Amino acid sequence: MTNTNATQSSCDEGAPTCMLVTVGCAKNEVDTDRMRALLIGAGYDEVEDPQQADAIIVNTCSFLGIATQESVETVLSLAEVGRANGHAKIIMCGCVPSRYGDEIVEEMPEVDAFVNADDEDKIVTVVSSLLHQDADVVPGENVAWRTVEGASAYVKISDGCDRWCTFCAIPSIRGAYSSRAADDILREVCHLMEGGVREIVLVGQDTGVWGEDLEPAHDLAWLLEEVARVVRPYHGWVRVLYLQPEGMTERLVRVLRDVDEVLPYIDIPVQHCSAHILSSMGRSGSREELLELFARLRKSIPGLVLRTTGLVGFPGETIDEFEELCEFIEEVGFDYTSVFGYSAEEGTVAATLPAQIDDAEIVERTQRLQDVAERLGFAATARYIGKNIDVLIDGVEDNGTGVELIGHAWFQAPDSDGAVHIEEGDAAVGDIVRCTVTDAFCYELVGVIDTPIKGE
Repeated sequence: MTNTNATQSSCDEGAPTCMLVTVGCAKNEVDTDRMRALLIGAGYDEVEDPQQADAIIVNTCSFLGIATQESVETVLSLAEVGRANGHAKIIMCGCVPSRYGDEIVEEMPEVDAFVNADDEDKIVTVVSSLLHQDADVVPGENVAWRTVEGASAYVKISDGCDRWCTFCAIPSIRGAYSSRAADDILREVCHLMEGGVREIVLVGQDTGVWGEDLEPAHDLAWLLEEVARVVRPYHGWVRVLYLQPEGMTERLVRVLRDVDEVLPYIDIPVQHCSAHILSSMGRSGSREELLELFARLRKSIPGLVLRTTGLVGFPGETIDEFEELCEFIEEVGFDYTSVFGYSAEEGTVAATLPAQIDDAEIVERTQRLQDVAERLGFAATARYIGKNIDVLIDGVEDNGTGVELIGHAWFQAPDSDGAVHIEEGDAAVGDIVRCTVTDAFCYELVGVIDTPIKGE
């Protein structure tokens, strides 16, 4: 979809320039990385200043209303700044145009082109057309899969979702669940490891059902073993996020326990534990079933780290059901819990349900569950004080009095679970080092390097 009200481009001499901005989750970051690689492969230069950009590409999120608002505001702000030099083209990609279609085209004349999530591999054609460039590229073996700077990289193994949870718009935005071919995933992982990445984080809307729709069918446990084989020569890590309770097969549990490269870290966003609320959400299970699952996982996988998500204030949630959720989170003792207040999303079944809860009450419940989550999480982090842990060095950070190395431990998902600040010792980005933890603050750890233990 392209807005025909765009003004004529007047690129400076030399390679045309583009700026890429991501709003939203790790899966969006993956898509942005892919677009970046395609544009660079076609001869475009990337810039960070919107006033130096010939094209500004914003990859948007529309999972929640607040994310849609942030995406729109980001686009409008960049359009204003980027056009201060008179020629920047604005391209809105991803979930917002996929969700709102022609409606968003009419409402945002500031945008020159709209690219749906499933059309993002055509980004070079779109940008080249707007800038009147001949440059184009067809994805193939000679095109870089991704451009990733840093020690960790997310790798999408699927797109879409078949669950149709009543509060979620993802299936209507991203479509039906579709597993990505194993060969594509493994080729990308190999490219990333060769480029200096040392941690692969597998993501998707529902990673546990990966491979069931392929011919021949595979499963996530098999994929993890294959990714581990690629990562092994580089002494790297493999982490998987966004599992569902039904996906925790005995075979997957064995891989998480027995394959050294696969971290014993499980992220299962349960959302709730009340059988009534789960059913209303279009999900299955009960408090008793979930307690049995997590007890089995902890027994089967020594040292297991657990992350989950709680959604509070769903229509019809009684105060007793909310208290049940708080008690459940406490009883399992999750290491990390993300807490979200329910938001009535346009086009979802839940938005039409009776007994919608007052916004002020949702805010209060959200804070109460957040207090529980932080008490558990801070205690889980503090238990590492005095212990030796493996840390992947991510970069250097200015702490106000100087610079320090910063990384994340094996039990911390990048960008989610805090970090480790290195007070003493030398290492390079991508090194995995053994550290002694000397202090903890909230989800942050402080440590000193004992010795590098892994590296290329």
